[in-house]
Amino acid sequence: MNEKVKKIGSNILNSDQLVFTFIRSAGVAQAASWIDLGTGFVLFAFAHFAPWISTAIGAFVGGIINCVLNYRFTFHANNCPWKAVLVKYAIVWIGSLLLNSLGTEFLYYGLLHWPWLENIGFKPDGYFAAARLTVSGIVSLGWNFVLQKNFVYQNKKFDKYAIRFVDFITGKKIHKREELHNIPASTLNPESNTNI
Repeated sequence: MNEKVKKIGSNILNSDQLVFTFIRSAGVAQAASWIDLGTGFVLFAFAHFAPWISTAIGAFVGGIINCVLNYRFTFHANNCPWKAVLVKYAIVWIGSLLLNSLGTEFLYYGLLHWPWLENIGFKPDGYFAAARLTVSGIVSLGWNFVLQKNFVYQNKKFDKYAIRFVDFITGKKIHKREELHNIPASTLNPESNTNI
């Protein structure tokens, strides 16, 4: 029995099978979401920020936590150049930010038009929490996990452009010869890889 539990634990932590990757992703997303939601709720309820800005700041903080944990723990992406991951994550994160911010704003103001909710005890803070939790769940499964698993933490042809972009905006020379040796050949040679 003890060996079985150890094997399951090892699979959860190390296996790249979809179910175990999803479990790790859900755990990391949950941790990042609590940080995201907590930050957003505090800014909304106590600092009186608008719903969209509360959500955006919370998403930024949660996004940083999520990217770092997913890179090392969830997707075991140590073979992916971090510059490429950074750019790809930013692209997916901006989409997530827009979907979460606009979705929360839309749902929050939609809930305000249902006066019967106040009759059963809901308050505006409760509307925000309900809107934020609903939208966050939908976006995290339907957008974030799918794109992180299949794009962000995978070597793609796009990676070489992402690396060049980071080098350009940081003022670094484009691809020193020694850096090219650290990038998987499939990323630099598009003909050897059918990934996008």
